Parts: sequence; C-alpha cells; structure tokens
Amino acid sequence: MPMDVTSVLNQLNSAQEQAVTSDKKHLLVLAGAGSGKTRVLVHRIAWKIQVDNVSPYGILAVTFTNKAAREMRERIDNLLGMSLRGMWVGTFHGLAHRLLKAHWRDAKLPENFQILDSDDQLRLVKRVMRAMDLDEQRWPPKQAQWWINSQKDEGLRAAHIQESGDPFMATMLRIYRQYEQLCEQLGVIDFAELLLRVLELWRNNPDVLGHYQQRFGQILVDEFQDTNAVQYAWLRLLAGTSSDVTAVGDDDQSIYGWRGAKVENILSFERDFADTETIKLEQNYRSTSNILKAANAVIAKNADRLGKNLWTESGEGEPIALYAAFNEHDEARYIADRLADWIANGNRRDDSAILYRSNAQSRVLEAALLQAEIPYRIYGGQRFYERLEIKNALCYLRMMLNCHDDVAFERVVNTPPRGIGDRTVEQIRELSRSNGCSLWEASATMVNEKRLTARAANAVSGFMVLINEMSGQLDELPLAEQAENAIQHSGLVDMHRREKGERGQARVENLEELVNACKNFEPEDSDAPVLPQFLDQVALDAGDRQADEDQDAVQLMTLHSAKGLEFPLVFLAGMEENLFPHKMSIDEPGRLEEERRLAYVGITRAMQKLTMTFAETRSTYGTESFNSVSRFIRDIPKEVVEEVRLHNTVTRPTTYADARISDEGSETGFQLGQQVRHNVYGDGIILNFEGNGPRARVHVAFDEVGTKILILASANLVAI
Repeated sequence: MPMDVTSVLNQLNSAQEQAVTSDKKHLLVLAGAGSGKTRVLVHRIAWKIQVDNVSPYGILAVTFTNKAAREMRERIDNLLGMSLRGMWVGTFHGLAHRLLKAHWRDAKLPENFQILDSDDQLRLVKRVMRAMDLDEQRWPPKQAQWWINSQKDEGLRAAHIQESGDPFMATMLRIYRQYEQLCEQLGVIDFAELLLRVLELWRNNPDVLGHYQQRFGQILVDEFQDTNAVQYAWLRLLAGTSSDVTAVGDDDQSIYGWRGAKVENILSFERDFADTETIKLEQNYRSTSNILKAANAVIAKNADRLGKNLWTESGEGEPIALYAAFNEHDEARYIADRLADWIANGNRRDDSAILYRSNAQSRVLEAALLQAEIPYRIYGGQRFYERLEIKNALCYLRMMLNCHDDVAFERVVNTPPRGIGDRTVEQIRELSRSNGCSLWEASATMVNEKRLTARAANAVSGFMVLINEMSGQLDELPLAEQAENAIQHSGLVDMHRREKGERGQARVENLEELVNACKNFEPEDSDAPVLPQFLDQVALDAGDRQADEDQDAVQLMTLHSAKGLEFPLVFLAGMEENLFPHKMSIDEPGRLEEERRLAYVGITRAMQKLTMTFAETRSTYGTESFNSVSRFIRDIPKEVVEEVRLHNTVTRPTTYADARISDEGSETGFQLGQQVRHNVYGDGIILNFEGNGPRARVHVAFDEVGTKILILASANLVAI
C-alpha cells in the first residue's frame, strides 16, 4: 500500500515533520544521537516522490555503508508500497563505481577495471617499493599506503604535489608516482581512487557532468559530518546551481578526522549552499535523561559546534555509575562481575557492550571475560570476505575472469604450495617490469623460452594450465559451480582439510559458505556476466567496517567502532587523562575537540544503564602510570553520577568522588576550554590544569606560538 500522508506525519514529532516537509532549496538537518535521522531521511524521500511529484530516478541518496544503503532502500520501498530498484541509493564508493562502469572510456579506464581492497592495495605498494629498492623497515609499506590514500582523499594526484625538500615527503611522492603508473598499467583502482576518478570525470567532461546535474534534481546525504574533502567537492560539483541538497548529520559525532573526514564540511554547509534551512532534531528516543544530561555537558565544552541539546520524555533513569579501580585488572574484573549479574537477571549478552579508546585495552578485558566464562566478540573483527581462505578463493575467481590480474596472481601462484618459490616469483616480476607486461605474460615467456629450471617451469606451467581449465568453463557453469570449481580444483579445500584441529575445519566451512553466498547472489544486471558483478560487490562490501552477525555475546569495541550502535548496558572503560582523551590529542585543540565528540558518541550509545570506570594505576609498556580521572568525567554534573563502592576494593575516602568529579582548576577563576589572552603570547585556549589556586599550572594553546605551560600566578592571563 502506498503511504498515507496524514498517517505518516502523525508518526513524526514537530521537528521531524518540519524536516520531512521543508520546501527550502537546501536543507541541513542536525540530527542528534538517537533522534530518528534515518526515519527523517527516508520519509523526506517518500514525501518528495508522493507529494512533490519528484521522479524516483531524479533522486540521488548517499550514505556511508552498504548496510545503511540497503536499509534505506528497503524502508523507502516499504513506505511507498513499491520497489524502486532503479533509484540511485548507495554509498559514495558504490555510486562512484556505478558511474565509472558507465563512463569507463571518459574516465580513461579499461572496461573491466578491477577494484583493489586494502590488502591488495598494500600488496601493490610493496611491489612498487621493492622495484624502488626501498627498505621496508625504514619505509613501512602501510605508512606509504596511508599517505597515498590521504592525498587522494584531499583530491591530490602525485602531479599536484610539489617537492618540499623534505626527505620523507620526497620518498612518499616517488612511491605515489610509481604506484599510479602501475595501477594504470594493470587497469586497477583502489577505493580512494573511485571518488577521485569520478571527480575528474565530471571536471574533464562537462557533457557528462551536465547530464547528471540535470538528472539528479534532489541529492540527499546521510552522515554528512563524515564526508572528506573529495566527497564534499564531488557533491558541490554535482549539485551545481540547480539541484536541491539535503544534508543530514551531526557535527557532534564527527569522529573520523584521522580517516580524512572534515567536520568543517557540515559547519560550512550554510555558507556554501545558499538559501539553506537548518533544522535541529533534539528529541532523543534512545537514552534516559541522566545519560543525555551527561552527554550534553561533555559536548558543551567544545567551542566549534552548531549547537544542540538532547532531551527525552522517557524519564531520568538510573544514575551513571562511576567505579575507581586499583588498576586495569581490578577494572576488568569489576566489569566482568557486573556483566555476570546482568546475564543472571535474564538479559541477553549482546545487549551489552564494553567500549574503550585504545585497542590495547581489550587484552585485559578479554582475559577477565574468559575467566568469568562470559562469551564475547570483538566487534569489527575479521569479516567473512577478509578471511585468508576466502581471499585466496576470490583471487582464483579473479584469475579465472582475468588471468592478467597481477594482484590475484601474486596471492595464489603458490597457494596451496606447488613448488613455485620466492626466487621464481621474483624472476617473473623482473621480466614483467622490464617488458611492461603482466605477470601471466611474463610467466608464459619464461616457460616457453626455458628461462626457469625444469622443476620451476613445470610448477608454473601447471598453475597456468589449472587457471586455463577453470576459465574455460565460465560460460557454461552457474556462479556457485564456478566457486565450487575454484575451491576444489585449486586444492584449497584439501589443503585446509589437512590442517589439524578446529581451525582447519572452520576454514573448510568458510569455503563452503562462499559457495552458498554465490548461490544466493542476485546480480544487478541479469543480462551481464554474473562473476564480475559478484566480485565487484564483494570488493565494495569489503570497504564497509561492519562486523559479522554472531552468537549471543558481549560486544567489545573501540569507541570509533561504536558509532551508529546502541545497547541497553554500556561500559566506558579507561576514563583517564592521557588514555581518554588520548595523550596525543591533549595539546591540540582540534584533536581534543574530536576526543570530546568521541566521548559524546560513547555516552550516547547507552540506552538504560551507563557505567564509567577508570584505574588509579595502569600498566603501560611495562611501567605503572598514574593518570588523573578524565576531564570528560569531571564535565558531567555530579547529580547524575553515583560512585560505586565495593567492600575491600576501594580505599579512597567517601569525598573522593566529589573531589575527582569537580573541575580541577575550579579555584583559579578559569575553566577548561576558556579563551584567554597573554600580553606576550597573544590569544589562546585553556587545555588543562595541574592543581588549584594561584600556584596552579595551566596548559594554554596559543594561536601563534603553540602550547605553553604557565604558572597561573605570574601569567597574568585575561579572560576573553
């Protein structure tokens, strides 16, 4: 049944209804945590189609994960009572891939270009660095990979970057140049290249750009705060002067600056898109009032924000529990004990989560859960298509499709082992480099011209015969049987069956599950070959950072991984200065603000009960560290916090909680985050205090001279 406009609007609160029905050219929806942003986005699309008579094919809806894109499409279909398979709903990378497939000539790509996932890209970077004779100990390939991707996220080619005289930059630039040349030679592109290549496609082909500008009169973007420089440029170019843009996001949840996301994009939206209406969604449907008061108080200390104040009608709820542990082991035992109580009261384990700032914190937590026999899962751990045996099988499928796929060739040429050693592979690489041909062609030349030992030649020849035999059956076999061929004839299944224990059995079961995945795969284009569509979808899915579904288990994850999730019970562990906020962020205002947003995200994951823990001492790299309680705890109003005291586990006096929760530096007349002026150093912002009263030391980040530590009594600071 198509949606009934009146009944739909009755389901929305006033701010949501205003966002859904707004007729302004551009709309910025500031959607606080748990405020129903997906509902607003989906209903706005349905409203545009049903009420404003916008064609579904004139709408472009963009989000950040394939899971979110699928959910959005399903909800739109359900709301409208019809399927809109032709509507463009997808991730930035998925939509970019679709565009490049349609305009591969204009984009200067081969028709059957391959997408590199992160591992394959790293393999190619290593190949480039070996050819340049660079020491991987001095120049880690992962560092070079990150540098290349960060340049692409900024929209920069190697040709755009000028030599600076810095040896590091010069070496990275050389690697980037060679990497670009190799990718072009092989006809492959990485994830960052997808977006950059589309941006260049539109810039260099006005007719192509004009077509899509005319087609997409409505552009809607989810999680707008997570856009990077090239994505923002992409959207502004596509929107031009005619398209209407709806941006939905939350500047207070912009936590991926380390990945290239720019909170400045959402902060400057009103400036860059004229005639914008801004609507704030502040009613929260997830958390209790006490949890929201804590979140509001923490995020309020950030200066550069558009401003919201979350509220709820669901009642105050329980106070936030605060536990001061002796050390990280006491902290982990306490959390495990509370989880055991939670489970004993009939609650599901996967309704609880332990969040932490650093991955290194998980080891002690895992040990405590194991000792308590509480099943747990590291959220965001190795996904199905990232597992070794699956990547090997996929590379065989890629070789069956295109024997000149060098990345796949290198991965499986001797997997399972078939007597092709590193020396033989290096000889093949050398000939490939000197002749400018693929590894497959170089292998054929070396076998035909007898450049290899008889044993090596037989092994290489056997591998090539195997690939040719499997490739010859592509046209006559369904996708599932192609996958069955790949795992059986390659020897992968037999290799893992010979492994002892459950690990080998698990690998065999995973390979069998790959065949099931192929059976259930629904191609986008029923008239086109299925295998390349399947491989493209796998590569796109591999870009998502979502965990696999698993058994009922406590969820462990970093705070970055927690965004978008919610749990009735949440533990925030390690709430200490130098751990959270991280010591690398404390002296930089921009990074400190992102740490505060991360704390806001962590707090708002909790629905019913939030527990914060910190350790009086913590072992770091073999030494005991003594950190003060996190400023984020000190930011929280005391009336919503209750200190937990366990018999024989806490030796602090009762007044300890009040002393630790109160603002350090409160007797100085200044506050954290306050803007101040110094008669020599100029204007700055207070980052930290050490102590109270006039002898307190204060950390100030000055605009001109960086961070200085001053004695307050003699600094003569003036509040601005």
